[in-house]
Amino acid sequence: MTTPTTSLAAVFTQPNHPLELRNLSLPPLAAGEALVRITCCTICGSDLHTFTGARSSPAPSVLGHEILGIVESVSDNVTDVAGKAIKTGDRITWSVAASCGTCERCDRRMPQKCESLFKYGHELCGDGAELNGGLAEHCVLKPGTAIVRLPDQLPDTVACPVNCATATVAAAFAAAVRQDESLRDRRVLIYGAGMLGLTSVAFAKVAGAANVTVCDVSETRRELATKFGATNSCAEVTADDFDCVFEMSGHPAAVHSAINAAGIGGRIVLVGSVSPSPPVNVDPERIVRRLLSIHGVHNYAPKDLQTAVNFLTEHHADFPFATLVEASYSLNDVNDAFQYAVQQRPIRVAVRQAGESC
Repeated sequence: MTTPTTSLAAVFTQPNHPLELRNLSLPPLAAGEALVRITCCTICGSDLHTFTGARSSPAPSVLGHEILGIVESVSDNVTDVAGKAIKTGDRITWSVAASCGTCERCDRRMPQKCESLFKYGHELCGDGAELNGGLAEHCVLKPGTAIVRLPDQLPDTVACPVNCATATVAAAFAAAVRQDESLRDRRVLIYGAGMLGLTSVAFAKVAGAANVTVCDVSETRRELATKFGATNSCAEVTADDFDCVFEMSGHPAAVHSAINAAGIGGRIVLVGSVSPSPPVNVDPERIVRRLLSIHGVHNYAPKDLQTAVNFLTEHHADFPFATLVEASYSLNDVNDAFQYAVQQRPIRVAVRQAGESC
């Protein structure tokens, strides 16, 4: 069998223009790197924001960071988050970014804010680093990437978002719970019923929350949330007695409402606000007198990725995660995938490689 020297990739060149299919050279692996044959990549909201120009991103680049695949080759000293050596043939997922492990932020257990962070699907193509996104046949994993093996029973379409939405939700729930506490019998409120919000509903349900309320302007999304375990849903929140509030939509009005919805001793976790937005008015007296805690969560640490994989492995069949990828396209039809995602606004769309079924 001839070893390939190039890899087909969909290259983003500028907003609102078709992605260009190009054959990019497969580079020789440096120490600590691995070459992965991508089997499936799902299109995240941030990919759509880049594609439509709502988000400024480097160009040219290979988009896509919700990726999984099979290891084709590996250099020395590549291990998973458990410290076990990665081997050819391993089916894996990996973190959305690679960190150095030695800077101050990494030392303070914030690798997602590493001073020299490398973000898959958000890096400029060039200098032999072209294959760094999911909309390609291959991806080169850099040193400092958190890698987790995937069990065979976890379908591609379920597993693909695990390194983005699911791991972020795992980090958000870790931030929401004080030491030696849990969400059992608590009142939980979740703003937004997209991938983050629906995953949060499932997390809350498994955690034993007494009540899980979902707020979303879309009736269709609210109905879907009930299938993930929501006990109540609404388009507007009027109560102010929730123990834990997760804001997953990023809308300024939802952020303001989330703070006002928390009860005495409540915890508010802000996750969705990842792009510029108008300021939100906050009443400091309310925060002080009600003993409120506000936490910001952006991306995650390696342990959260492992938690996410464990969660989906144990519980994916208990919830309709498999239905959230509403369409699947081949890499050759990647522009059709983006047009569908922009026009129909599904939860997720998958892009698969030739011969693969997501």
